[in-house]
Amino acid sequence: MSFNVEEFINRYKERAEAVKNRSIPPVGGDDRMAFIKQAETDFQDYMIVADSEFIIEEEYLVFKYKLGS
Repeated sequence: MSFNVEEFINRYKERAEAVKNRSIPPVGGDDRMAFIKQAETDFQDYMIVADSEFIIEEEYLVFKYKLGS
């Protein structure tokens, strides 16, 4: 199996969009806030990977993400 970095990045972009467009289940109070907080964290994590530059160095896939972006 070969690893395609572009496909990997695209999957993370799709995941970020899915989180962004995810509907909120009918919960209230603390559960609702926990769901929203988790969705924000998921979106941020997926976008960090999706927006990263990458290089392959000595058989390692290295992601570079500029902090403060």
